Amino acid sequence: MADGMARALWERYEPVHDLVYFAPEAHRAADGLGLRGYWMGYFALRAAPLGAAPPSVVTSCFYVFHPARVARALPDAWRYAAPADVLAAREEAMNAVMTRLFGADTVGSADFAEAADLAWEAATAADTTGRVLAAANQALERPERPAARLWQALTTLREHRGDSHVAVLVSLGLGPVEAMVLKAAAGESDGSFLRTTRKWEESDWDAAVARLRASGRLAADGSLTPAGAAVRAETEARTDAAAEGPWSALGAERAGRLARLLEPLTATVLGSGLLPPGNPVGLPRSSHPVAG
Repeated sequence: MADGMARALWERYEPVHDLVYFAPEAHRAADGLGLRGYWMGYFALRAAPLGAAPPSVVTSCFYVFHPARVARALPDAWRYAAPADVLAAREEAMNAVMTRLFGADTVGSADFAEAADLAWEAATAADTTGRVLAAANQALERPERPAARLWQALTTLREHRGDSHVAVLVSLGLGPVEAMVLKAAAGESDGSFLRTTRKWEESDWDAAVARLRASGRLAADGSLTPAGAAVRAETEARTDAAAEGPWSALGAERAGRLARLLEPLTATVLGSGLLPPGNPVGLPRSSHPVAG
């Protein structure tokens, strides 16, 4: 397998996964369950594979959210809807939005079914040791419908990468706010959007900025120093390395095939206007070419 396949696949599957946060079908699913407000829906839809997890567990897994943001949604969400009901609604919503966006003919095509099966095989092969969100998603039953199957497989792979990223941040001594400050300084996301949506106070952000300046990673103007750029690069390189396993198991040829099958789907999502500019994912725009 060519180096960088984990990043190349991530760039292609992340936008498809992100539909669960921004598509109106997901919002309607949450409302239909009686969940109150965007954030209760967000935490319930994403955390449901964990079962009725308390806010402390979800805060730990999601990493960058202030505990107060999580505590406003959980465990109250589980009083309105059981995790199993949330999972069922999530699957229906993702099947609906993907069918709407990509079209019934595409979703019903042989190529789409092939992509779903390749992604499911990669997700099944992922080593979820120490990766709690990935393990919880991996344990879910295989959906019969290709659109739901593809989305769930990509979500397992996404959380596998995300869990790995959190482990890297912890190993480098980068706390939740420091990680977001560096991400914003690298130009990957809007810092104000990150801070407010993750519910951190300006004082928390300013303290993290001060720590990063003191460590020589952030310049006085808020830009990355060479040391800051190096730690960002190391973070991403370690994350990529930790996320290679599923693609090594799938093999270079079939991983490349999946990447090519995902490309038009990714383009459709990015062109739909559903993902807001400056969104927290900070997905790179310089997509890796896939040979073959």
